[in-house]
Amino acid sequence: MEKLPRQVYTLEFRRQAVEMIQREGISLAEAARRLSISPKTLLNWVRRAKIGDLPSADAGAPRHLVTEAEAELSRLRRENAELRMERDILKKSAAYFASESLRGTR
Repeated sequence: MEKLPRQVYTLEFRRQAVEMIQREGISLAEAARRLSISPKTLLNWVRRAKIGDLPSADAGAPRHLVTEAEAELSRLRRENAELRMERDILKKSAAYFASESLRGTR
């Protein structure tokens, strides 16, 4: 599996994400799902915002700003990997139950 590029979010995006949680009162998990980012990342942003420590726009030069297309591609790759994992689990469970039903008929 190829390594996904590290995503670097703009300061404005981070602030808007934190504001969405504070203003709308939604859970971190729901906000992370809506924004297609990791809940842990969002939790870090909220914690840093509470202590007034969100990074400034010039703090550390970002390696690569993520375009909308790249973010969508990353989200789709994560979803694809999850679906493949679910498919494999279903295949294994179907094989297991098929073998169990054969044992029961003997």
